[in-house]
Amino acid sequence: MSDKDNFDNLFEKLQGQFDHEEPNNGHETRFLEKLQAQKEVKKGSGFNSVWKPFLAIAASIIICLSVFGGINNSDEVTDLASVSPEMSEVQDFFTATITEELKKLDAERSPLTEHIIYEAERQLKALEEDYSTLKDDLKQSGNDKRVIYAMISNFQSRIDILNNILDKIEDLKETQYETTNTL
Repeated sequence: MSDKDNFDNLFEKLQGQFDHEEPNNGHETRFLEKLQAQKEVKKGSGFNSVWKPFLAIAASIIICLSVFGGINNSDEVTDLASVSPEMSEVQDFFTATITEELKKLDAERSPLTEHIIYEAERQLKALEEDYSTLKDDLKQSGNDKRVIYAMISNFQSRIDILNNILDKIEDLKETQYETTNTL
């Protein structure tokens, strides 16, 4: 049976049950008056019209504060500086030294030294990834001394790499200088 047949059958079954009477006189006017009265009640309510924007702003501020507060609490960084004030000084010293050595390395960048510097950057990146793992380990271990020593060793390894690369660059420059002067 098709949908049209079902539709026709439905109306045949309901025939004679439809309400064909006209509404009373003034029905439309009374209906519109009731609608108007409901609109006036809603407009007249000072709470809806005056306080609604302020409540929306307040709710937005509360949501923002709770979200940002949750982010700050969950993303608490655990590194050497969080262990103790002394470790904070150690981390600051290593960070400053590494930054200074990286500046020296960048100053030596040239086509002649590009490959050596690239290799150093690759090694440093691997050590930085190891350090990130160590930070997670420190957080989980509750400031285990072995993890702290590993973090300090990681910083020392980075400085050693930078110093060795700078020494190699100096040797390379001296060799280059000697070759150009002997010709």
